[in-house]
Amino acid sequence: MPTIVALVKHVPDTWSTKTLDSDHTLNREAVDNMLDEINEYSVEQALRLKDANPEFQVVALTVGPADADEALRKVLAMGADDAVHVQDDALAGSDALATTWVIHNALNAIAAKHGSVDLVVLGNTSTDGETSLLAGMLAEYRQAPALTNVLSVNLGDGKVTGTREDAAGHWELSAALPAIVSVTDKADQPRFPNFKGLMAAKKHDVTVWSIADIGVDAGNVGLAASTTVVNSSAQKPARTAGEVIDSGSPEEMAAQVADFLASKNLI
Repeated sequence: MPTIVALVKHVPDTWSTKTLDSDHTLNREAVDNMLDEINEYSVEQALRLKDANPEFQVVALTVGPADADEALRKVLAMGADDAVHVQDDALAGSDALATTWVIHNALNAIAAKHGSVDLVVLGNTSTDGETSLLAGMLAEYRQAPALTNVLSVNLGDGKVTGTREDAAGHWELSAALPAIVSVTDKADQPRFPNFKGLMAAKKHDVTVWSIADIGVDAGNVGLAASTTVVNSSAQKPARTAGEVIDSGSPEEMAAQVADFLASKNLI
């Protein structure tokens, strides 16, 4: 069956106070975690593609610890047909490159189970890592074209099309399937799960795979196998009060503001 895979990530709430463990990786047990907001937009695009092309199904995929199941349940409630969770203690500390390798192999396993993976849809950047590397690296692993940073997506005639917006204007992109698409938060507003969807999501059997199940060697993932490592870290300095300009005529105060901005190379 033609399949759209929506990649989702369970990330720390942006309002949570975050701390690092001794190995300089994030202490995820000390924060509240949630479905990454950008994935609500990317999943919405995947579901709209399914609505317009009923022959497709949407399968949600996440890589993470046990509580990442919550992210999958929300996507199922939104309307995804199935969900896959790659969960393995060996994954702890994996960087973007190692994580992409795991996702690539999980996509191969999904293709073997469902017949094909025709399109992979993801957010353009996660709120915890903010690397924006995944779409490009996944395209390289899979030798498939990538339409990145788009705000709308369409399917038809064996290809995917999308609109990218940047400082230079709007760009119309297209690529033959199979392909990869990353979506920005300027895309259409995500739908809210209804009561029926929420109840169905609670009962849905999520497929859980270890890295061995998808043919990944433990020596290729985890902190020790990652190509990027944090060697030191420091607490962000407390925010100090800004400079207050409250004396002089309006013209004089405006000149002081201009001088201050110029000193910071802001004008």
